[in-house]
Amino acid sequence: MGRITRIELYRAPMPMKVPFKVAIGTTTISQSLFVRVHSDDGIVGVGEGNIFTPVTGETPDSVWAAAPGLAQALLGSEAHDIAGRAQQMLKLLPNNTTLRSALEIALWDGLGKAGGLPLFALLGGRRRAIVTDNTVGIDTPEMMAERAAGFKARGFRVIKVKLGTDLATDLARMRAIRAAVGAGFPLRIDANQGWSRTVARAALAALPQFAPELVEQPVVKWDVEGLAELRRGSAIPIMADEALFDSHDALRLVAAGACDYFNIKLAKAGGIHMALGINAIGEAAGIACMVGCMTDAGVAIAAAVHLASARENIVFADLDGADMLAVDPVAGGFAYGAGGELWPAEAPGLGVELDAGYLAGLETRVVE
Repeated sequence: MGRITRIELYRAPMPMKVPFKVAIGTTTISQSLFVRVHSDDGIVGVGEGNIFTPVTGETPDSVWAAAPGLAQALLGSEAHDIAGRAQQMLKLLPNNTTLRSALEIALWDGLGKAGGLPLFALLGGRRRAIVTDNTVGIDTPEMMAERAAGFKARGFRVIKVKLGTDLATDLARMRAIRAAVGAGFPLRIDANQGWSRTVARAALAALPQFAPELVEQPVVKWDVEGLAELRRGSAIPIMADEALFDSHDALRLVAAGACDYFNIKLAKAGGIHMALGINAIGEAAGIACMVGCMTDAGVAIAAAVHLASARENIVFADLDGADMLAVDPVAGGFAYGAGGELWPAEAPGLGVELDAGYLAGLETRVVE
């Protein structure tokens, strides 16, 4: 892949099947930035960043405003030097992780196409099935139990449950869901920073009766000391999510003994380059990783599937975003298989295609 000559930006609002509520926000229209990066040797890489403001601080408007300037800065640079481009973008816009991830994913896709390798092979890994959970958003206990039973009926082997409100209602939700799916069915819990330390302590004491595999981000992201305190007293493994954006956060969490697992999301990490660094720190510290998503369409999900396939230390997946969309304008990249299995495509790069008719109807900017 040669030098970058042209970048196309597409603003893509995508309706959800149903509104998706977590402790820190609700999504009714998923908002992605799709990008197509052209190089002077005719390669076109495709990327996506899915915007969830309560986590990254970016908004659809801020991403759309910043994207042309960042794209302009990349013109003429070597597309294959992904580490260089990642550092360049980090210096220019250190807090715009979703925007940076969209552009970087496109560079990885283009590099795979140029080398004739699927991304998992380009990353030095093998093709393997990644088993994703599917997520029940916050609702009444009865509605959440119904959705959990529906995911089990569809063949998903693991369900993530969103909690993080008042403890009595959260326990009622878990009671209803456990009754709906039966004993022994794997459940994961994600509080999305919704509990105070006091409530989290009580929750972690009460939740073992429902046998969850793990509890994700029980307290606010900056409270690493609190996360460590809770982990020391918890019989349930603790996963860090919003507390973990980059390798610096990973080192801080390891030093504090704050978590058992890392949740890596490309939109938080700013792309695959940083995600690889986070996973390496986790692996060195004996911390297994999850690769998660926002309400991504198929481009960003495909990138995450390829990443997970290439790294054995990534043992969990929460890659159900595309399944939540009423329409996913992306073909290829991966496939949802039996039991929630995701297989990365074997075509070069990500193996994805964006629907041309869909793109034609979007607000577009071209930088060249």
